[in-house]
Amino acid sequence: MSLFDRPEPATDRAWSQPRGEAALADVHRSIPLGVTRWQRFLAFLGPGYMVAVGYMDPGNWATSLAGGSKFGYTLLFVALLSNIMAIVLQSLSARLAIASGRDLAQACRDGLPRWTRLPLWLAAEIAIIATDIAEVIGTAIGLNLLFGIPLELGVIITSLDVFLILWLQRRGFRKLEAFVIALLGIIAVSFLAQIVLADPDWGGVLKGFMPTTDILTNPDMLYLALGILGATVMPHNLYLHSAIVQTRAWGNSTAEKREALRFATIDSTVALMFALTINASILILAASAFHANGQTEVADLGDAHRLIGPLLGAGIAPVLFAVALLACGLNSTVTATLAGQAVMEGFLHLRIAPWARRLLTRALAILPAAGVTILYGTDGMGELLILTQVVLSMQLSFAVVPLVAFTTQRSKMGDLVAPLWLGAFAWAIAAVIVVLNLKLLSDFF
Repeated sequence: MSLFDRPEPATDRAWSQPRGEAALADVHRSIPLGVTRWQRFLAFLGPGYMVAVGYMDPGNWATSLAGGSKFGYTLLFVALLSNIMAIVLQSLSARLAIASGRDLAQACRDGLPRWTRLPLWLAAEIAIIATDIAEVIGTAIGLNLLFGIPLELGVIITSLDVFLILWLQRRGFRKLEAFVIALLGIIAVSFLAQIVLADPDWGGVLKGFMPTTDILTNPDMLYLALGILGATVMPHNLYLHSAIVQTRAWGNSTAEKREALRFATIDSTVALMFALTINASILILAASAFHANGQTEVADLGDAHRLIGPLLGAGIAPVLFAVALLACGLNSTVTATLAGQAVMEGFLHLRIAPWARRLLTRALAILPAAGVTILYGTDGMGELLILTQVVLSMQLSFAVVPLVAFTTQRSKMGDLVAPLWLGAFAWAIAAVIVVLNLKLLSDFF
């Protein structure tokens, strides 16, 4: 029997068609793992931090600032719960990729009825556009705060980031990851300094991590809680992670796949705990600087920048805030581009040049961002930021339910099927997301 006559493995026969060319084919399996166990572990560090970028994007800032200023430390529990959900779901995303060789978009295409493909693709694209709107707004505000560039011009300038991404991609995927991690370090240092200046009530912080029923009985709090959920557990990250983890060149044996899954899970878990630290810092900063001083309606990034210096009594605080915001916007741009590429290639088998894909997505994001900026200024941009995060939350079910369904089926996952306890936990997370979104719709209508 020749190499080309070998039967397909069981996990491939469970899908409706062969996978075809991998998403992000130019970097697929491009990173060698090394010989020693330590080298292989280090080789897997990176994708988790690229995924973590989506958990601290400018849209997350808006929801965390609004939640902290309006309700103090209360919504810290939501940030913690959302992060736990994210850790589980991102581990399943990596599991799907390593077990089946498919990213989530390809799995939806090959594992679900044909009539579902277009609606699921549209839902994924809406989520990416919502993410991109947040990046456009965050980057434009960052440019305005640091350099005085008008918001309208800043929105247009964000379209040029396609050249930054193309330059980074040409230098290799590890260089791209290094760029992202460096910006994450800038964000962390900026917020650490601001937290020190804010001197929060640490007793209140600890109490904020405890669950409360107020979230379910207060529609305003539920709206912001869902915004935090949508900003934390982001649909496009599930597609992204399942694609970029495949840049690592693990072997084909079950033992090698199990090792790859273990290292990828450690990478994403540690990175998401770092993201929780940043998200909690934003909310703690808002609670201690704004809520504690009677400023309970701060949802606008520009207002936060203007108020933070006088309230903290330090002139450097606004600069740190603006630098971190700009770093977040640039980072989110890189990861949203990769997610958009994986979604289009996976669902539609359609490959277009990365620069064309990026300009198309950015154009769809610039139009509403520019329109709101011209008509309503920074106040409208703040409201639009929060709305994008709620839209992301509403799209979550369309990514989470298929992901959990695939990873709990032995026919599709083989020996790497999610264990019963993990599958039960994941289905519970999916149910919580669906119920909360139905509650939000009920309250809205």
